[in-house]
Amino acid sequence: MEGGDVMSQALSERFFQKGSGFLGVRYPFIAGAMTWVSEPGLVSAVCNAGGFACLAGGNAPAPVLEKQIGDTRRLTDKPFGVNLITIAPAYPGHLELVSGMKLPYVIFAGSFPREKEVRKARDSGARVLCFASEYSIAERMLGYGADGLILEGSEAGGHVGYVSLMVLLQQVLFRVPDVPVFAGGGIATGRMAAHLFLMGAAGVQMGTRFAVAEESTAHPRFKERFLRARAREAVATPQYDSRLHVVAVRAIKNRAHDLFGRLQLDLIRKIDEGAVEKAEAQARVEEFWVGALRKAVMEGDVENGSLMAGQSVGLVDRIQPVSEIMRELVGETEAELQRVRERLI
Repeated sequence: MEGGDVMSQALSERFFQKGSGFLGVRYPFIAGAMTWVSEPGLVSAVCNAGGFACLAGGNAPAPVLEKQIGDTRRLTDKPFGVNLITIAPAYPGHLELVSGMKLPYVIFAGSFPREKEVRKARDSGARVLCFASEYSIAERMLGYGADGLILEGSEAGGHVGYVSLMVLLQQVLFRVPDVPVFAGGGIATGRMAAHLFLMGAAGVQMGTRFAVAEESTAHPRFKERFLRARAREAVATPQYDSRLHVVAVRAIKNRAHDLFGRLQLDLIRKIDEGAVEKAEAQARVEEFWVGALRKAVMEGDVENGSLMAGQSVGLVDRIQPVSEIMRELVGETEAELQRVRERLI
């Protein structure tokens, strides 16, 4: 079935039904939100190819995000989501904006939204997706009114939690069978996706593979570094002191990764000496990644910029149009489901 006619994918269509119905798309493959990467061109390309994509709010000024939403709407008539980073300074303005624009889907990320924030998004008519890093968080988000969950394992790129997808599936997916649950982290192939569908996942989220898509506006040097990377090169940043909170960031190891470690140690020393307040030190930690990510994605500085990538980067070996990626994912999913069926008969 690989490379075949996706119109006749009978088995996969059965497993796609839950996620496709929830998202209003043909194929429940989600291109996750990536700051500086998930812009209107890439988002609309994924949606027009039958998938679902999330526009990254990041920390953009609200008028910029409003324009991007408008641009995306002009490029596709298909559903898409807007990803809001709850810890971003621009977050309150973003939430007001999307609530007024009556978007079909809002995804809360970064940290966990308050109940009133979930309700505000839902009251605007949006379906809400929240990330869950463990079962208790899943219960809380569903109690707040979330319509679906995203389980993102520590294998993913960017800001990540500390639990692998393998464990999250057992902690959460198996315990909430009636809730649309989308799995992400370390996934790059339809063959792997097929087994997640068999486990009960409503769909699959990917970031790294779409970051190097032909339609991605990321700098050519950024994409080329991804294609050369091995899975073990995508490492998470450590936290050296509990007084300086660091949300782990998984990225390809380079000079920026080392600089971030030195920055933490320098700030800890200054906190000990009373030369800097903890709040200021925390702000400098957060500012580092904002600037470093832009350097890599937009300017192609692959040494001093942040190359946020999941461990699936070791499985990405070529630049492809989004439509080809989607056909491949669907074809591989169908082929694997057929293989499993044959083994069970």
